[in-house]
Amino acid sequence: MDKFDAAILDAIQSNNRLTAEALSKLVHLSPDSCRKRLAKLRTEGYVDADIAVLNPGKLGRGLMLIVEVALTSERPADLDRFRETMKTAPEVMQCYYITGASDFLLILSASDMADYEAFTRRYFFAEENIMKFRTSVVMDRVKTGFSIPLPFADEPGA
Repeated sequence: MDKFDAAILDAIQSNNRLTAEALSKLVHLSPDSCRKRLAKLRTEGYVDADIAVLNPGKLGRGLMLIVEVALTSERPADLDRFRETMKTAPEVMQCYYITGASDFLLILSASDMADYEAFTRRYFFAEENIMKFRTSVVMDRVKTGFSIPLPFADEPGA
């Protein structure tokens, strides 16, 4: 990866619908070169997904929650079962296996507290391997996204 690749990746992190022509103006390469580089970066796995970040409030899911979950058993099969369950739970936007006092950190959306309570009954209280969970309600989405700082991205064409 060189500074041009980093600049291309940096640009598509905030807008993955940029045309090759728009990218070329940002990174100071020809549109064709931008197309080829981006295709290669995608093929090599630098881009995990092209997604749209939706507004949860507009969709009636404005209650955001951060939930720490501690399991009773951390046997590999139990960890894998919880991972798979969270992957299929539509309310769960992000799920991380973490170190510390808890085993998993979830970021999820709900329409209201009753909706979240129904989620906890379905996924936590019905599961005997959940030792405990701790919930924090998001007061304000200060910053959201998946952008990663990239080396050289601030110096295209340099």
